Amino acid sequence: MKKNYPIVNTHNEWDPLEEIIVGTVEGATIPPWEPVTPAVVHHEYLLDFYRQNGGKPWAQEMLDAAQKDIDEFVHILEAEGITVRRPSIYDISKPFSTPDFESQSSVGALMPRDVLLVIGDQIIEAPMGWRSRYHENYAYKDLCKEYSQQGARWMSAPRPQLSDASFEANFIPPTEDEPMRTILTEYEPLFDAADAIKCGKDIFVAQSSCCNRSGIDWIQQHLGDEYRVHEVEVFDTHPMHIDATFYPLAPGKLLINPERIKKVPEIFKNSGWDILVCPEPNMPDSHPMYTCSKWLNMNVLMLDEERVIVSKGEDNLIKAFKDWGFKPIECNFYNFESIAGGLHCATVDIRRRGELQSYF
Repeated sequence: MKKNYPIVNTHNEWDPLEEIIVGTVEGATIPPWEPVTPAVVHHEYLLDFYRQNGGKPWAQEMLDAAQKDIDEFVHILEAEGITVRRPSIYDISKPFSTPDFESQSSVGALMPRDVLLVIGDQIIEAPMGWRSRYHENYAYKDLCKEYSQQGARWMSAPRPQLSDASFEANFIPPTEDEPMRTILTEYEPLFDAADAIKCGKDIFVAQSSCCNRSGIDWIQQHLGDEYRVHEVEVFDTHPMHIDATFYPLAPGKLLINPERIKKVPEIFKNSGWDILVCPEPNMPDSHPMYTCSKWLNMNVLMLDEERVIVSKGEDNLIKAFKDWGFKPIECNFYNFESIAGGLHCATVDIRRRGELQSYF
């Protein structure tokens, strides 16, 4: 007899997926210029693009191409028997202000993984470090209300101020030969939900341009003794989120970015996990990438312990997945990646068939 799990139930990245939220391209704008912009944009030549175009809509042909990708992605998920939910649309183009800052616009609802940290039966709205994403949780309010009415625990981390005190003044990103540093101070707890990745009773988090040590401490304090929150040491000149760097794919199998992970946490080595090194991306240098790097190739989505959705064209990784015993499903996604993130970024798991346990 099939067990009925809570409406919101996700403990790791690989239990069989039943329900998921997928982002939307509709209304997406170019992120306005703000303190974190030079800290997250990988290509310095794009900084003038953001200064000149931030807050404006993306070119229609780019939105149309990204829409085609997301439609294919949703079709694959539904064909695999997964319920797909979508965010609501609010007025993304509208300027807004707080007592501490002003923003030309919001950004959109492209990447629910960044906004909602779903652990067990909890939905936690993240205290995000981008000023332009301050109201992005609005796109998910209707869904969160619905899930809450059906028994999920819905809460928000402390709402950040995002004043100048939250950011290092005159920040210059590190170069490859310098020690890791980020733009955030410890003025207040900050994290994007995608700075954390689940592995049962162990949660792995990395500091980034939108996650500080105070944010990691808040996650541990909130989750309590039932969970262990580990900080993963990464090196990235423009760090943002953990899922293109460090990804527990299935019990005993950890995928790592060879450029960003210099030291695998001992807990994996001591427990006999296979450390799988992500191969070089196949995305051509000519393909435009406005916010992320080509390492989005490892930003995949596990449907269960074997099936994995991978960006079409990433032949090196697709072959590696087959060699490692997985069953890759290819999906065109390069055009969505141009303006947003990868397959994992574009989703947030709501329900997987499984229970909380330790894998160490």
